[in-house]
Order: sequence, then C-alpha cells, then structure tokens
Amino acid sequence: MSLETQHYCPSCGEETTFYRTASTELHLGLKTKWRCTECDYGFVRIGEDIESDADVSA
Repeated sequence: MSLETQHYCPSCGEETTFYRTASTELHLGLKTKWRCTECDYGFVRIGEDIESDADVSA
C-alpha cells in the first residue's frame, strides 16, 4: 500500500495529497488513517468500501 494518496479535502476545498499516518488489520479489512499535507485534516478508510468522510446523506 502506498504512503500517499490523492483525495478531496473539504478543509482545503480541493483535491490534495494525503499521507498515511497509521494502519492496522481488522476483521472488516485494513483500517488506514490519512492526513492532508496542507491543513492536517484527517479521515479513516476501512477496506475499500468504508470511509469516515463519505457522503451518507442519500
């Protein structure tokens, strides 16, 4: 897994580089914490399907 990823940052208002701060294996998949290199905004991704900053208003 890469140490960096491109992702939309709601604090910066644009797509920016995030760096991986931590990861651990769970029964749901790999849990990975990411931080924005510009503003330190963070989110968590578990596996490929679960994201802490995903839009769930549908």
